[in-house]
Amino acid sequence: MRLYQVEMLFLLWVLPALLGVFIYAFYQRRRAGLLFAEAGLLSRLNDSIYPGRRWTKAVLVLVAAALLILGLARPAWNPKPKQVQRQGRDVVFVLDVSKSMLAEDLAPNRLERAKLAITDCLETLEGDRVGLIAFAGTAAVKCPLTLDYGFFRTMVEDISVNSINRGGTLIGDAIRRATSEVFDEQEKEFKDVVLITDGEDHDSFPVQAAEEAGQKGIRLLAIGLGDETQGQRIPITDETGQKTFLKYQGQEVWTKLDADTLRQMVEKTPGGKYLNVATGTFDLGKIYQDLIASAEKKDLESQTITLYEEKYQIFVALAFGVLCVEMVLSERKKVRA
Repeated sequence: MRLYQVEMLFLLWVLPALLGVFIYAFYQRRRAGLLFAEAGLLSRLNDSIYPGRRWTKAVLVLVAAALLILGLARPAWNPKPKQVQRQGRDVVFVLDVSKSMLAEDLAPNRLERAKLAITDCLETLEGDRVGLIAFAGTAAVKCPLTLDYGFFRTMVEDISVNSINRGGTLIGDAIRRATSEVFDEQEKEFKDVVLITDGEDHDSFPVQAAEEAGQKGIRLLAIGLGDETQGQRIPITDETGQKTFLKYQGQEVWTKLDADTLRQMVEKTPGGKYLNVATGTFDLGKIYQDLIASAEKKDLESQTITLYEEKYQIFVALAFGVLCVEMVLSERKKVRA
C-alpha cells in the first residue's frame, strides 16, 4: 500500500479536537438536563429519547472524518509493473567566463545574462541530459551529462570569471573538450553544443574545432553576446572596492562581439545555427523548444516502474455512507398514538 499525499494524515489531529467539541456539547446538555430534573421533567425527557444514540452519532461523525482524511491521503495498492522508454538528446552548454563577459552592454553583464538564460531554460527541458563547460584561457567540465537538473542549476549559479584561473579566450579548446570528454562515441547523432560567448578568440582555431565536432555528428548552436560595432569596456573592481576598467599596456580594453567567427563555426556542423543576440534580449527556453526539443531524440534507456491503483474513492464513498447513517439515526423515540 502507498499514500501519495501522506502529509494529509496530519489532519487526523482534527479528530481529538472534534471529540472535545462533542464532550463539551454533552456536558452542556447534562447541565440543561439537571434543570429539567429540578422541574420534574427529566423522566418525561428520558422516555422520549435514546440516550446512547448521541454517542453513536458522534462516533459515526468521527469515523466519517477519519475516512475522509484517509481518502485525501490518496491511498493506492494493487501494484503493477510498467516499462517506460525514455528519450532525449545530449546537450552541453559551453559558457564563456573570460573577463570580456563582464562587459555591461547586456544587463547586468554578459555573463550574468547568460547564466540567467541557462537557468530559465531548465524549466523547459524534456528529458534531455545536460552538461556544462566553462572556458576562458582553458576549459573545464563543470558538470558532466546528467538528468539531475538541480545539481546542474547549482553548477551554473556558481560560475564566475574566477571559475577558470587562466586568462584569455580559447573557444576551440572548449569545443574540443566537449567533443572528447563529455559526449560518448556510441551515437553520431542527437548531440548539441550550445555555445554562449562574445566570440573573441585567441588563436585556438575554433572553426577547425567546430568542423571536427561536426564530423562526429555534433550540432553547434552559437549565441553571440555583445556590441558588434562600437564594443564595450570591461569593468573591474580594484582592491579599494572602486570600479575601474581593464587596461592593457596603459590602454583601456574594449571588447566587441566577433559574429563572423561564430557564423563560420556553425556552418561546419550539421544543422548548426547562429543566433545573433548582440545587446538585445533572448529566451533560451524558446530557443530550446524550437531547435532542440523538436529535434529527433534517441532512446536513452528503458526503465521499469511500479504503478499503484488509487483507491481514495472507496474511502470517500464509505465516509459518505457513514454520514448518511448518522443523518437517518434519530435520537428520539417514535411516539405511538
